[in-house]
Amino acid sequence: MRDHGVAGASARTIAAAAGVNQALVFYHYGSVDELLGAACRQATQQRVALFADRFAAVDSLRELLQVGRELHATELAEGNVSVLAQLLAAAQTGDRLAEPTAAALHLWTAEIEAVLARLLAGSPVSEVADVPGLARAVAAAFVGIELYEGVDRAGAERAFEALDQLAVLVEVVDELGPLARRALKSRIKKART
Repeated sequence: MRDHGVAGASARTIAAAAGVNQALVFYHYGSVDELLGAACRQATQQRVALFADRFAAVDSLRELLQVGRELHATELAEGNVSVLAQLLAAAQTGDRLAEPTAAALHLWTAEIEAVLARLLAGSPVSEVADVPGLARAVAAAFVGIELYEGVDRAGAERAFEALDQLAVLVEVVDELGPLARRALKSRIKKART
């Protein structure tokens, strides 16, 4: 897919790259889309496994953002951002690619959700934060930044900086004293009703 794109990923080009008969694509996967979906899932599992220890060691939202920046740089350098963009575009019109692409994104989201749940436990922010929804928003933001960087590198950097500022805000809220935390929780409850 890095060499030919989704549109150029045919049974013939895949078989030629693998040095096998193209009939094997259909024999083992049924279609090119199903092969691409399986490759997407497998590659994402490998990528998530590479970063699992880093996610597990994160102790703050700013550290999570730093891991995200490192992940972003690695994925961009390896050409995975381009592949993701193509899969996302192809999944908009192809049901066979939508499910495996969503499943691959879910692998990342699950890692992010586990970190956020751990970091926000006991925080006043947890009163208003839908952690599973927030994890998906973070994942979507990173996908968006990855795609955005291709056309506006400075804008993507500003987006990262804005996320860092939000992480600082959460840290400040978490460091409030007991009286201020109770007042904040009370205001949050009022705002939610």
